[in-house]
Amino acid sequence: MADASREAWITGVGLVSCLGEGAETHWQKHDAAAPIHDDTTFAPYVVHPLALPSFDAQIPKKGDQRQMEQWQRTGTYAAGLALDSAGLKGQADILGRMDMIVAAGGGERDYAVDSAIVSGLATAENPGAYLNERLTSDLRPTLFLAQLSNLLAGNISIVHGVTGSSRTFMGEEGSGIEAVRIAHARIAAGQSDVALVGGSQNGERKDLLMLFAFGGYALQAPFHPVWDRGTPGGFATASLGAFLVIEARDHAQARGARPLARLTTVVSDRTARQPGSVTASLDRLWGTLPAGDDTRTAVLSGATGVAPATAEERDVIVARGLPVRATGSLVGHSIEPQFVYNIALAALALGHGRLFAPCDPTGFEQPHDGPLDRVVVTGVGHWRGEGLALVEAVR
Repeated sequence: MADASREAWITGVGLVSCLGEGAETHWQKHDAAAPIHDDTTFAPYVVHPLALPSFDAQIPKKGDQRQMEQWQRTGTYAAGLALDSAGLKGQADILGRMDMIVAAGGGERDYAVDSAIVSGLATAENPGAYLNERLTSDLRPTLFLAQLSNLLAGNISIVHGVTGSSRTFMGEEGSGIEAVRIAHARIAAGQSDVALVGGSQNGERKDLLMLFAFGGYALQAPFHPVWDRGTPGGFATASLGAFLVIEARDHAQARGARPLARLTTVVSDRTARQPGSVTASLDRLWGTLPAGDDTRTAVLSGATGVAPATAEERDVIVARGLPVRATGSLVGHSIEPQFVYNIALAALALGHGRLFAPCDPTGFEQPHDGPLDRVVVTGVGHWRGEGLALVEAVR
């Protein structure tokens, strides 16, 4: 029998996105079901722009802010919100042994350097030598065309004093799923007592949009909610930061922390994405979840809107007859931290005992006022990576 003291409790949530900042703001904005998006700045592509916070509130030193790019400031800010939410800000004894697991991409490119190198290549006598020289002289040591992915964890450590073990995962949506899975597994095994888990993304970047557009994944205007995007569909990139504080039940109880929810199970997969592979993967993962009362269970979907994966996920949910919400319709898709964001929203929904309002003209999402004790969080990557998490109320 599992040790109940090693249950993984979610005790802190830190969110910043196009909807604003903080848990309650995000709950209210999701419940209002009014998407915030921009289809003109990067036309014809749709993005969900960050509602810029006052970074001073979580990153007080201007020097720290200046040496970070936007994705790092966003993530460091969200991490601070999570620590505040858990009542751990400034608790040096706990922060000094807190594990940190971050899901991050390659960071932001230096457009000026990119442009100068490409322009110079056209007239360079020896393009290879020219390229090597410029790369070694024009880029800061923290860059490899983009930034080192572990810079976010480093900045969180510097700004917030989180100095236990540190892991940074790369691998698009799969990295966010694995970050949560590893945190949960370490706590369950007694290898960790408390962890800060999350990531961030700046979706307002031409280089990012170019890559996703080349792959046929970037959503073009006009904007439609996730379930209404058809074929080939696409996702709107999100500027977003999401962090969770996850800790062992006995650790939380010892310091008098109140659980927002219990993270019961996290499972992951990576299919070859042949026709029907997402359906098979989700069915297999769903079979590993502990049974519960389906009348008090809902699904919080990380569906991207990209075909055919989104249609296959929809069929799996239909077969189970559970109420569903797709967060991507409101905040967009942030790749690495999307799974973390959805788990945070699941915890908020359980705290309110109901789902937030639907945002779906197709009618797939129906009004549902509860009661709610369990939320299955899905994560199906736009190209690879599948995962599920079961989040339950602690009564």
